[in-house]
Amino acid sequence: MDVELDFEKRFRLVREIIETIVLTVLMFLVIRLAVQNFNIDGQSMEPNFHNQQFIFVDKWSYLFHPPRRGDVIVFAAPPEPDQDYIKRVVGLPGDVITIQDTTVFVNGKALSETYIDPHRQGNPYAPIVNMVIPQSDYFVLGDNRMGSSDSRAWGCVPKQNLVGQAAFVFWPLGQDNWGLVKNENGIFDQVPQPPQVTNPTMCPVKPAPVPATQISPAPGAHPSLLSQAELPVTFLLPTLLGGWWYWQQRAQRRCNAKEALEQDQEEEV
Repeated sequence: MDVELDFEKRFRLVREIIETIVLTVLMFLVIRLAVQNFNIDGQSMEPNFHNQQFIFVDKWSYLFHPPRRGDVIVFAAPPEPDQDYIKRVVGLPGDVITIQDTTVFVNGKALSETYIDPHRQGNPYAPIVNMVIPQSDYFVLGDNRMGSSDSRAWGCVPKQNLVGQAAFVFWPLGQDNWGLVKNENGIFDQVPQPPQVTNPTMCPVKPAPVPATQISPAPGAHPSLLSQAELPVTFLLPTLLGGWWYWQQRAQRRCNAKEALEQDQEEEV
């Protein structure tokens, strides 16, 4: 009898360990597919994102809905497809964009962009008049207008270039923008429907003359290896969740076994 109980306990322990490992691997895969962390390299999104910050990017959100005006997105840059850029969506497919001096007009509506530092609000590019955004493309701008290579320089971003939506600034700790990314969608609430435009200007496609803010996966010795900065998301978090689930299950089974034993003892009495 004791041998059978000992075997049963060992079998249950092995089963719990296997279940925990399987759950941890599944969590690892789901989180890895849904979230990726990137390192910002540049200042074109100042004052809202800073050089050398690390952010989490939600790679699933745009599977369920398209980008909205004001979203901060990460995408493969049209002039450099092997580089990922971070910018803010200003225009959607079909929108008409005009930029005169420091003012951006979307469908004829001047934007009051309170998220921009007024000292960085110039326009180093030629004015844009009645630029119509092609279907499935997006017009993006850097928040630091004087130091950003964006759709003013190299055109619109195709939908297939999207990587995901910036979701959370997680490093360094304690900075002014640490936490959930604030998308300025409300600023665009009053943008009307696109007007009919005669002789529209299409998005330009040409080399970018001003350095862009690149955004790259957290640095590592080899692209296929996990970097230290990725461990909290891709390894540590699933392991902690898996361990918590394991101990919860073990405690529940012990409680059930104790109740069953007490019930058997009562029946014997």
